[in-house]
Amino acid sequence: MSSLIRHSSSGIPLSFVEKAQLSDWLKSQSKALQNWLANCDFKNKGLALVADSESGELTHVYCLVADLQDFWLAGELSTKLPAGCYQIQGEEKFIEQVALGFMLGGYEFSEYKEKPSPRAQLAIENKSLVERLTQQANAINLVRDLVNTPAADMMPQHLSQVMTDLADTYDGDFSEWVGDELLEQNYPTIHMVGRASENKPRLLDLRWGAQDAPQITLVGKGVCFDSGGLDLKPSSGMRNMKKDMGGAAHVIGLAQLIMAANLPIRLRVLVPAVENAVSRNAFRPGDVIKTRKGITVEIDNTDAEGRLVLCDALAEAQNDNPELIIDFATLTGACRIALGTELPGFFANNRDVANKLLDAGESCHDPVWQLPLFDQYKALLKSDVADIANCASTPFGGAITAALYLKEFIEPSTSWVHFDVMAWNLRALPGRPVGGEALGIRAVFNYLQERFQ
Repeated sequence: MSSLIRHSSSGIPLSFVEKAQLSDWLKSQSKALQNWLANCDFKNKGLALVADSESGELTHVYCLVADLQDFWLAGELSTKLPAGCYQIQGEEKFIEQVALGFMLGGYEFSEYKEKPSPRAQLAIENKSLVERLTQQANAINLVRDLVNTPAADMMPQHLSQVMTDLADTYDGDFSEWVGDELLEQNYPTIHMVGRASENKPRLLDLRWGAQDAPQITLVGKGVCFDSGGLDLKPSSGMRNMKKDMGGAAHVIGLAQLIMAANLPIRLRVLVPAVENAVSRNAFRPGDVIKTRKGITVEIDNTDAEGRLVLCDALAEAQNDNPELIIDFATLTGACRIALGTELPGFFANNRDVANKLLDAGESCHDPVWQLPLFDQYKALLKSDVADIANCASTPFGGAITAALYLKEFIEPSTSWVHFDVMAWNLRALPGRPVGGEALGIRAVFNYLQERFQ
């Protein structure tokens, strides 16, 4: 979406007026403009185009908004304004806020249809601001593209190519373990979940940055399609399961943003990529698997597969003793019941990290919300035949019990954050069309930027 913004010092002025200030603002305008805005019903329609009386060329655009602090106040403008180049009027901090919302609102997934016609653009004079905005919009829209892509074109091998391309672009190192190599290298749960698919399971591994820099490891759930396995989902529950690799999409988009901004960290990205399919060799309810960490797990439900692929990846993530592990996953419907679909929940074993993430999300208008690692619920994961079950004995507190399962594979000394995200907009909002969505990655990026730069 970088085509929605350009480095330029000229454009059609674009001004925003707060509703509460409208009466006072109008008094300071010319009589001609007051009459024009009244005739345009500016007070109710909220958008007015002003043209030169002789040439007919557009000379100014006015937008009426409820709150000038609303991050998304320009989220619909890229589709409402006539084609042209516009320049936001205001201070740079305001311009940065409005411009990003404008750019994100211009997103459209058009891979399988005719490309959209040219849209309105923003002109921004500050070149470094253009670069920052472009990096953020490109990262978020990469997440959206990956999630929106149909599963047939976004299987483990396709995620592998995406990460290979990222490594090539930013001079990183990429490696992977495919199919039975996962068993040879002791990633048994990743192999188990993905073995029933003709699209071979993989563990994807991207490394970037100076060897002596503080290491941050990102882990993303890459279930490219989730049928539910032998505990088959109903058709309604399966319809949007192309988005079950949303956690992988989030860490890939976040990694791109980190590398583009050249944060001074040593980055590692691990994506266990599988398809949870049904075949004669599919794993079964009641099976017991010994994980990479050595913990044995009884399979209570094959539709609780995300935590199974994540647990081996999390065990691998600790091999380098990183300063922080952050995982993203479309893990539970329970988190959506608790917080709705538009507010991502996270769990953290480090209170200082959690508090700073909350602050970072608030400061950049990318809200996140902490949920508790309530250890008392660990007993709900009890198994009579293994160390732990992959699913709790009750649906209550499902996001917490899933997080507690993952916590078993994290060393107590390791700082860890687990995001449980929807990765999908069920309704269209300004700047956020229906479909794949990035939730929380700007908050995490701002936290990392503040901590390490």
